[in-house]
Amino acid sequence: MKMIKGTLLLVVLMGIVLPLSAQTRRQLVLYTWEEMFPASVLNGFKADYKRKNNVDIDIVYKNFEMNEDMLAELERTKGSGYDLVIADDYITEFVVQEGLAQRLNKTKLSNFRNINPFYQHQYYDPNDDYTVPYGAGVQTIIYNPAKVRKNITGYSDLWSNDLRLSVGLVGNYRVVNGIALKVLGKSYNTEVIADINAAGQRLLTLAPNILLLDDFSLDQELLSGAISVAVTYTDQVFRARQQNPNLKVVFPNEGIGFGIMAAFIPSRAANSDAAHAFLNYLLDAKVGAQCFEHLGYYCTFKASEAELNPRLKDLLILPNFNSFEMIENLTLEADDAHNQIWVQFLASIGR
Repeated sequence: MKMIKGTLLLVVLMGIVLPLSAQTRRQLVLYTWEEMFPASVLNGFKADYKRKNNVDIDIVYKNFEMNEDMLAELERTKGSGYDLVIADDYITEFVVQEGLAQRLNKTKLSNFRNINPFYQHQYYDPNDDYTVPYGAGVQTIIYNPAKVRKNITGYSDLWSNDLRLSVGLVGNYRVVNGIALKVLGKSYNTEVIADINAAGQRLLTLAPNILLLDDFSLDQELLSGAISVAVTYTDQVFRARQQNPNLKVVFPNEGIGFGIMAAFIPSRAANSDAAHAFLNYLLDAKVGAQCFEHLGYYCTFKASEAELNPRLKDLLILPNFNSFEMIENLTLEADDAHNQIWVQFLASIGR
C-alpha cells in the first residue's frame, strides 16, 4: 500500500485509486512492553475511532523486552514501522536526540491539559514537545513486618545483620548502585568516579543480606515468604499490597529515585493521526484511570486521580515529597565505573 501526498490523500490498491475516506480499515501499530493497556481501553478506542471517523481501525500490538531493543529497532527502521511507542525516560532521551520521534501536534490533543505538571518538563523532553508521560515509578522498599523485627525507614536499614539472606533487589545496576550512593549522601547521577567507587565498596558489604536479584517477580517472592524485604518497582509493590495489605511500604529517607514511562510518536509513523487520536483517548480522565488501575504505576494524569477506584488511590497517587531525583544518563566514564562495581557486586553474591 502506497500513500500519495496531496490535498486529497489517495490509496492505490489492486490498481484501483480510492479516496482515503473510502478505506474500510486503518491500522495503528503500538510498540511497547506487554500488558500496557487493559483490553477494555483498546476496544473502547476502536469503537470511539469508528464513531468519530466512520472507519474501522485495527490495533497491532508489538512488544519488546528491553528499552535498548526498542532503540535499536527504531534506528534500523529510521523511525518507521510503528505509530506509537512507550518506553522508559532514559532511552527516550536518545530517541529524541537522534531525531527518531516527531513533535506532537497538540492541536490534536485536546486532553493534553489533563497531564499532571509534576511529570512534565523532564530532562528527556524539557518543553514537552515529543512525549506524554504514561505512568511513573519510584524505587520503593516493601517488607513483611511479621518477619522483620526492625522498623525499616531507609536504605541504610538494609545492612542490618538481622536481614541476612532475606533481601531481594531489582536487577538494575543503576538502581542498586544508587542505593549505596544515597546511603553515602551522594546523588544517583554523580559523575565523580571516586564517589561511584566508594559506593561500590559500600555495596559489597550488603552482599551477605542479598538472596535474590530479580526484575520481574520480587512481589511473588515476598508474598511466598522466600524474602522478607524487597527494593522493587511500583507495579510490583501495587500487586503485593493488593494481596497482602499488611506489607509495609517505605519511601527511603535518604532520597527517592523515580522514573517515567514516556509515550511518543516515531518520526516516520505511517499513521500519525491515529497515534494522536489514541494518545488523546488515553488522556481522557476516565480512560486514564482505567489504564493506571491496570498498570499499577503512579497516575501521571491529574484529571484521572478523581476517577480512580477509592480503594486504590493510596497506591496510585504518589505522595508529596521534596527529595525526588530522576536517574539520568551519565558520561561513558561514569557509566563504565558503574558497570565495574556492578560486576564486583554480582561476584560477591555468587552471580
